[in-house]
Amino acid sequence: MKHETIRLGHGSGGLLTSRLVKDIILKYFKSPVLKRLEDAAQITLKNTNLAFTTDSYVIDPIFFPGGDIGKLAICGTVNDLAMKGAIPKYISFSIIIEEGFAIKKLERILKSAEQAAHKAEVQVVCGDTKVVEKGKADNIFITTSGVGIIKLNLSKQRIRIGDIILLSGTIGDHGVAIINERLNLGLRSSIKSDVAPLNLLTKTLLKYKSSIHFMRDPTRGGIVSVLNEMVDGSKMGIIIREKDVPIKKEVIGATEILGIDPLYIANEGKFLCVVEKASAGKILKSMKSHILGKNAAVIGEVVKESGVWLETKIGGIHPLLQLEAEGLPRIC
Repeated sequence: MKHETIRLGHGSGGLLTSRLVKDIILKYFKSPVLKRLEDAAQITLKNTNLAFTTDSYVIDPIFFPGGDIGKLAICGTVNDLAMKGAIPKYISFSIIIEEGFAIKKLERILKSAEQAAHKAEVQVVCGDTKVVEKGKADNIFITTSGVGIIKLNLSKQRIRIGDIILLSGTIGDHGVAIINERLNLGLRSSIKSDVAPLNLLTKTLLKYKSSIHFMRDPTRGGIVSVLNEMVDGSKMGIIIREKDVPIKKEVIGATEILGIDPLYIANEGKFLCVVEKASAGKILKSMKSHILGKNAAVIGEVVKESGVWLETKIGGIHPLLQLEAEGLPRIC
């Protein structure tokens, strides 16, 4: 790494994050399971394949249209397990609270987290609470871990040329809702975060286990970061079609005003799914029959040419490169 100190960009989900993890963190933690850098680790105990994940939430603001840090923490951990093809079961919930934080706000967050856990059909079974001096944190930080039982065999190694790329719904909602709230931009109030427990949708796809090769939710860095991760280190590439990527008109308008690309914006209730071509139609139909997948679409395919490419609405082709750092820090 060229930088001598940590920058906000190191937590963006872009190239700086990748370099921090690969060049620094993996230098000290050498587990072959960790080295795969998946959203959840696969651990086998007594012939049962378990998914195990952990995540921390430092979002600003802690309350936003469509959710709050409590709901986000539960859904984010559930989603990481779901993207490993697992049925989420148990969650730990740890909080670091800044001195002076209102009890009323804490209860609001905890109630929201409990409701999200109930909806996602998971139990919060353990946790921890710490309080730090005023000025030593920013309101409240939450760390969650989760365990689930793996039902699908998913990995980048299963991706093949000719596979179809499905997207479960509209992108950019979460990032635009957060930046609108954070900066008081006054954009249309109908823009809300898409934060949701994706296991409610992915469990309906278990019957297609042999046809689904890979899943990932495009949080920090948006769908472009995930697409680049899919083919990183391989000789394959991906092409997506701009006209087929579902984006709400309000989000398009907001991103044009802000000068940012929705393809790079974080999402918290959508996922990308790589499936074999012969089953793509059936899987898409199943996704669209669920409320969380009603706007699902085929957006592209895996190709021989390396890299990630966008076919524009006017017929041009240009590369979608992973950014060094996302422009929206503390998005989750």
